[in-house]
Amino acid sequence: MKAAVFHGAQKPLTIENVDVAQPIEREVLVRTVASGVCHSDLHFVDGFYPFPTPAILGHEAAGVVEAVGPQVQEFKAGDHVICCLSVFCGRCEYCLTGKTHLCQTRPARTKEQPPVLSWNGQPVNQFASLSAYAEKMLVHENAIVKVDNDVPFAQAALIGCGVTTGVGAVLNTARIEAGSTVAVFGCGGVGLAAIQGARIGGARMIIAVDTMERKFAKAKEVGATHTVDASKDDPVKQIRALTGAGVDYSFEAIGVKIAAEQAFNCIKPGGTATVIGMIPVGQKIELDGPQFLREKRIQGCSMGSNRFKVDMPRYIEFYRQGRLKLDEMVTQRRRLEDVNDAFRAMKAGEVARTVLMFD
Repeated sequence: MKAAVFHGAQKPLTIENVDVAQPIEREVLVRTVASGVCHSDLHFVDGFYPFPTPAILGHEAAGVVEAVGPQVQEFKAGDHVICCLSVFCGRCEYCLTGKTHLCQTRPARTKEQPPVLSWNGQPVNQFASLSAYAEKMLVHENAIVKVDNDVPFAQAALIGCGVTTGVGAVLNTARIEAGSTVAVFGCGGVGLAAIQGARIGGARMIIAVDTMERKFAKAKEVGATHTVDASKDDPVKQIRALTGAGVDYSFEAIGVKIAAEQAFNCIKPGGTATVIGMIPVGQKIELDGPQFLREKRIQGCSMGSNRFKVDMPRYIEFYRQGRLKLDEMVTQRRRLEDVNDAFRAMKAGEVARTVLMFD
């Protein structure tokens, strides 16, 4: 099969012929139809997060089941599925207490078993238990959820990460109250999903914050009521000018140190800041200690605190009802061979989301 192989930080991905194993035990072989190009992958390409090479990146995908292992009962060939990197074991303390997204014993092949992926006879590292920049994915059955066949693949792929992360951060992690005020730092794919989560959750004011003014039209299209251009003035100052004491909830959806600090500083006493973005390894967030005497909180978020086998079908229903705008988030459709240019377009702020299409 064709796959985009990652060779290390600051190096372009190359299109190669890679071998994928057949499913055993509880594994499922999925033919990739659509794969979103997520900023999380770019963190590894840019070297902000380490990952062993060679590897196949990609983790935001939808496709069709081709084959299943002998112990699989939930899926069959022909099923349409969305993949999720929150693969879970179902037996650990996190799983048994409803926090499957925090599972620490995620199922994977043992070293004694054949590698999932190989290239020129050598193993290739699987990324996020998925490796979606490839024509096929071999995954555990607890990494996919079945969806109806009429759900468009490009939109379904976005639910696999960006939508689940952004909407879930608002509804599951922060659990905003209806009528509250919200600021979202970053108007990329995850930020736009967080804006939509705030709208679905009933926020009365949703402030989109970014340094690129051209992103604000899309932010307003999906639900932002106000915008703040952080390139022109201190966004905290601008948010306080709009709200007085600050917002009830803020969300950092970029993975930038100063944005996380600003997200905390812009909340009012008793408010909550949620960091969604992947802040580079080794960087520290600096906060003014006395602010905590005002009962201000800051928290992390992992994949929108998802219960993806339940959440994703709900998000599809939101989409069908017109409450979740996914068509508007797909800026362009490209081929696998265009993955490096898709990264460039993302860094330049030209797209909300590029989706690689395999059919």
